[in-house]
Amino acid sequence: MSEITSIEPQIKDKSRCNIYVDGRFYCGIKLEVAVKYHLKAGMRVDKAELDKIQLETEKSQALDKALTHMSATMKTKKQIRDFLLKKGYVEAVINYVLERLEYYKLIDDAAYCRAYVNSVKGKGKRALEADLIKRGADKRVIEEVLEETVEDEDEAFAILSKYLRGKTVDKQTMYKGFKYLLSKGYGYDTAKAALEKAGCDEDY
Repeated sequence: MSEITSIEPQIKDKSRCNIYVDGRFYCGIKLEVAVKYHLKAGMRVDKAELDKIQLETEKSQALDKALTHMSATMKTKKQIRDFLLKKGYVEAVINYVLERLEYYKLIDDAAYCRAYVNSVKGKGKRALEADLIKRGADKRVIEEVLEETVEDEDEAFAILSKYLRGKTVDKQTMYKGFKYLLSKGYGYDTAKAALEKAGCDEDY
């Protein structure tokens, strides 16, 4: 058994409180729920029981918060999980919300990845992969979506042309342009094709 060491009102929402167990923050909960279940500092408690209380009383509110958070832009499963964790929801509640969102097809990492790839210009596959990993998309899904994606050689050429503008075009400058395309996440073949289109046939 653990011990509730402190119950403190939340600064941003006075209708809720933070519960600390064994000296560490454990979860957030409505004040009325804390009162209803007679939760207080010094009380011996089973963490699983706290999880059950929050699941029974706050799963609908957690789902509403997640839906509101998603209303402006698409989110990955991990982004929703991280958002709910910061709000003080326990794993049982978070899993419930994610299951509901998946059931209604409101979160879909594959759809998120495809939408992101289609919306971002000027980046190759490697850069897109790094961005999607940062956003918490499932790595297996990222790989599948990028397998479907063909790097735009015309786009790479346009980026190279802009980089070369105003510069003396020689072997060294072309090599720097090649490395610049690689830094943008483009693959070797795409970068090489862009250089050939620019009139460079050096083998880098």
